[in-house]
Amino acid sequence: MTPRYDAVVVGAGFGGMGAGIQLDRLGLRDFVIVEREDDLGGTWHVNRYPGLAVDIASVTYSYSFEPNPHWSRLFAPGAELKRYAEHVADKYDLRRRMRFGTVVDGARWDDEGQQWVVSIQGGETLTARYLLTATGFLSQPYTPPFPGIENFAGKIIHTTAWDDDYDLRGRRAAIIGTGATAVQLVPEVAARAAELTVFQRTPIWVVPKVDTPIPRPVQELFARVPLAQKAARLVNTSALELLMVAGVLHYREIKVGNKGAALLAKAHLRAQVRDPETRRKLTPDYDFGCKRPTFSNTYFKTFNEPHVRLETNSIDHLEADAIVTADGHRTEIDTLILATGFNLWDVNFPALEIIGREGRDLGKWWRDNRFQAYEGITVPKFPNFLSLNSPYSYSGLSYFTTIEAQMKHMNRLFGEMFRRGEHVFEVTEQANARFLDTVTDKLASSVFYDGDCATARSYYFNQHGEAALLRPNSTLTTHREAVTFPLDDYVYGAHAA
Repeated sequence: MTPRYDAVVVGAGFGGMGAGIQLDRLGLRDFVIVEREDDLGGTWHVNRYPGLAVDIASVTYSYSFEPNPHWSRLFAPGAELKRYAEHVADKYDLRRRMRFGTVVDGARWDDEGQQWVVSIQGGETLTARYLLTATGFLSQPYTPPFPGIENFAGKIIHTTAWDDDYDLRGRRAAIIGTGATAVQLVPEVAARAAELTVFQRTPIWVVPKVDTPIPRPVQELFARVPLAQKAARLVNTSALELLMVAGVLHYREIKVGNKGAALLAKAHLRAQVRDPETRRKLTPDYDFGCKRPTFSNTYFKTFNEPHVRLETNSIDHLEADAIVTADGHRTEIDTLILATGFNLWDVNFPALEIIGREGRDLGKWWRDNRFQAYEGITVPKFPNFLSLNSPYSYSGLSYFTTIEAQMKHMNRLFGEMFRRGEHVFEVTEQANARFLDTVTDKLASSVFYDGDCATARSYYFNQHGEAALLRPNSTLTTHREAVTFPLDDYVYGAHAA
């Protein structure tokens, strides 16, 4: 049986496009990228709330092999990331191989045909030799089951489905959530709404944002002398690495780095918020790095405004025109904005049903056992399958670090498979177990296990209490391992496993 495609890639964000670029480099050019949304860009297409911007400097948050010399700011606004995604799709001839508005119901491995059978909503079936899922780490929006939310008579907006036509002027608004999205959104809503109440369950560590417009002469320099932009990328990436590796991953050995980052955030808070009680409420009681910190120069200042209120009591229920907290306080609102984040571990890993050899259901296997993926990309009993957003795959602070490491892993893996004249690969149980043991051991000294994360409510932790998202390596180590992993960690050929 000959499959219809060389590969099916699920997701047309930066991860899926990176996969497509690598497939082309490998000569597997007959692939399709299926996307549930109506256009490409992933996060940067779905999200368009006011204040949206990248929270990693743009010289780092981009493909190293496709620099953009024309970022308008050090931290580019979301619309520029969307345009960059469109540029990449066009330059690398990806758009013609994308199918939008295409929802994947599930995929199963056909052992007899040595192919993946991908079921599309509506009844269509696609077959491919290889399956690559690039559905993103934050792709399944979460709305907590607040009692009475169905009775709320006002406007409800989730940040992933922003209503551009809705006018916030004169509104009595509430924002639920204080994660990285809310940090960007709160100042923007406060500038428009007549009243704003921010409902905070867990405060977030916020450090100053060294953001600035990039002058036209600098953009022209980057365009004429690409080495200059590479140098800027190296400086920024190195700073992020220091924060991540020293302050978070090696917490036990270098606690002073972690405490220094926390002191910087506290000083930033003290300088920006006048009221001592508000400062106290905005100060996390967990260690820096237990949940993803963020950058902002305007978030804290917003709570000085007379029409902005911070509410830290838990929500009891909603009424037609109000939110009622556990202490009985009633906040009258007409607009409810949900910055409640995403559901990673229940529905995002994986974001669709994937059935491998012997009927193994990937999602059930992960949730019943431990979340795991060899080198953050392949899984035993799932031949010819690459999971690009996986447990222990996220490396560094820029998603592009992960994407490009996985592209290198693909290059080495497929190169060996082709050298052997085969078209099927599968990682061994032994290699997978060894990798899981290694990352578990390395993470033991991280802030996640050696620090105080009890009150963080961080999406880094799954339902087993494991911090199974981040790969405990520096960027250099991750990229080195992507080109040096033992080739015998895989078996090659039909039925070889």
